[in-house]
Amino acid sequence: MSRVHDALRRAEQAGYLTPPPPPNSKPGAASVISPPPVTGARSPVTGRTLDQNLRGILEQVQEIPFQPSPDAHLIDANRPHEAPMEEFRSLRTRLNHLQGLQPIHTVVVTSPSPAEGKSFAAANLALAESHLAGNLTLLADFDFRRPIVHNMFQIERSPGITDYLLGKAKLHEVLRRVAGTNLYLMPAGEAVINPLELLNLQEVRSLLENLPQLFNWVIIDSPPLLFAADANLLSTFAHGTILVVRIGATTIDSVTRAMSSLCENNVLGIIVNGARRGELYSKYTYYHSYYYSKPDEREQEE
Repeated sequence: MSRVHDALRRAEQAGYLTPPPPPNSKPGAASVISPPPVTGARSPVTGRTLDQNLRGILEQVQEIPFQPSPDAHLIDANRPHEAPMEEFRSLRTRLNHLQGLQPIHTVVVTSPSPAEGKSFAAANLALAESHLAGNLTLLADFDFRRPIVHNMFQIERSPGITDYLLGKAKLHEVLRRVAGTNLYLMPAGEAVINPLELLNLQEVRSLLENLPQLFNWVIIDSPPLLFAADANLLSTFAHGTILVVRIGATTIDSVTRAMSSLCENNVLGIIVNGARRGELYSKYTYYHSYYYSKPDEREQEE
C-alpha cells in the first residue's frame, strides 16, 4: 500500500500531520503515520464507509469566492441560458450517461498541441458538473509545465499538487472550494524542474485512485499530447481521456498522431472548439430570446 493511500486512509487524527519520510522512502515523496480508521460517513461515489481522515479533509478546505478572470470565458450558473452553458450541459449529460454504464470518475482533458482550448474545456466541464446538486467535482491542474487554472479562477498557484507530492503540504491545504458550489480546485503548485519525473511517482497513481472516494468527478487538465509525455502517462492513471481540437488550428495529422499515442479504449470523445458563434448558436439563441421575451414582444415577433 502506497504512502499516499495511507494518507487518505489513516492520517493522524489531530491535524493530519505529515512527518519526515522514512530512510528508505523516495526523495521528496510524501509519507504519513497512520492510526486505525474511524468509520462514519459514506463516500458519495463508492458508497463505502469513509474514515475520519477523509471526512476531515473536505471540512478543512479553504473556501474562495467565484471571481473568474474576464479572459477565462467561464460559464456562470447565474446565467443559465447562455449558449456556451448549454453546450457544456450537453457534454455533461453524455459523460454522466457513460458513468451510468461503467465506473468513470477521473477524466484527463488534453489536446494535440497548445492553444487549442483544453483548459477552457476542462474548467467549464468541471463547472457544469458542479452545478448538479450533490455532484462534488474536482478540477485538478496537472499541467506542471504551463499551468493556467489558478489564473482562470484568480487564486494562488501554491500550495498545489506539486507541493503535496513533495511532502510540503497536506491534502486539504492544496484544495480550494468555490463558495456556495460543489466545485473544488487543485492548482498545480510550485514550479518543478522535471515534471515528468514527479508524475512517475507512485504517489500520483495512488492520489488519482483515491480522489474518487471524495469526488464524483475528477477533471484533470494536462499538457498537450504531442509536446510532452505527461498526458500519455496521466491517461493511464485515469478512467478516460477527452481530446480537445480547435477548428482552423488543429490539423488532421496532429489528431491522428494524438489518437495513436493514446489507448483507443481510453478515449471517451473529442471536443471541437473554436466554432464561429453564428454557425453554432444562432438557432439556439433565437429559441431562448423568443421563449423569455415578454408576451407583447412575442406577439410583435409573430
